[in-house]
Amino acid sequence: MRRLGSTRRTGRTRSRATGAVAGAAAVIALAALTAIPARAHEPERPVPHWELKDTGTPEARFRGLAAVSRNTAWLAGTGGTVLRTTDGGATWRNVSPPGAAELQFRDVEAFDARRAVVLAIGEGEASRVYRTDDGGATWTESFRNTDPKAFYDCLAFFDHRHGLAMSDPVDGKFRILSTRDGGRTWAVLPDEGMPAAQEGEAGFAASGQCLVTSGPKDVWLATGGAAHARVLHSADRGRNWTATDTPLPAGDPARGVFALAFRDRTHGLAVGGDFTPGRPSPNAAARTGDGGRTWRLAAAPPPAYRSGVAWLPHSRTAALAVGPTGTDLTTDGGRTWRTVDTGSYDTVDCTLDQGCWAAGEKGRVARLEH
Repeated sequence: MRRLGSTRRTGRTRSRATGAVAGAAAVIALAALTAIPARAHEPERPVPHWELKDTGTPEARFRGLAAVSRNTAWLAGTGGTVLRTTDGGATWRNVSPPGAAELQFRDVEAFDARRAVVLAIGEGEASRVYRTDDGGATWTESFRNTDPKAFYDCLAFFDHRHGLAMSDPVDGKFRILSTRDGGRTWAVLPDEGMPAAQEGEAGFAASGQCLVTSGPKDVWLATGGAAHARVLHSADRGRNWTATDTPLPAGDPARGVFALAFRDRTHGLAVGGDFTPGRPSPNAAARTGDGGRTWRLAAAPPPAYRSGVAWLPHSRTAALAVGPTGTDLTTDGGRTWRTVDTGSYDTVDCTLDQGCWAAGEKGRVARLEH
């Protein structure tokens, strides 16, 4: 795994399959998010925008985000920080695990307002998993990595019980952890079905979206840092994988696929580029319509590196991508993107009740308002 913001060369949308909801809800959601201007005889339509929410933690950078609803969301970040809101971001409760101040939380998966699993990244024992069942009042450490060669990047769940975590390659292959009890216990899966890693290949702990799921068994893993930026896919909960090259930037430790989002088991988006400040990132987005077997570059990609991506609820074609230099919107399934905000965010997540959240550096958290 690559620790973004560090000079060391060490290497989630958590995909909630929203499906396509026909009818008025879909029309309203898409119309609002594309910000169609009103005609002269019509009342002015509100333009969707990010509304910042004060977390009271300007020292934290939140790359882990789990949106439960418009009212409830979890954040995970630097300094062992975990926050939770249940009132739409008006107030945030610090529910950080005790004794975790030296840890770097990069991913959080929440099932509801009380149950969540967080991942700390790093070499050796710095990679850990914690679970809470009482809204963060208490935590249980359910996994601590003891292999100095492993470095865990991301978590993803298929349902409330079954989930995976991924590590950068160990002995030439990506390592996969599996849980069947909601993250209370974990076991390393056999690696016979995992393709060999490329030289220098790893995942990016940039947004909690380098490992994503859709449906009961499909999971995808994003990579970078090697000659080719790849996406690996498993249709059996992580036991057997196939690898596909993508057209995103590669050939450098700072380049690759940083985030994935699948709205179903066939339609997906990939974003990334080069996270080095000041470097250009052409071709920072691609799309697939065959479950990741092939990827096509966006005809009009985001203008710079993007680290997070999420499908908008109740739409088959609209999605948001975020990064340090802005937010981009697609309304045609990833063929073209346009910048709609210039604020800095690392990750984004949306819920079925049209709650879209974004988080990033300096304690920045926002909810999309229509």
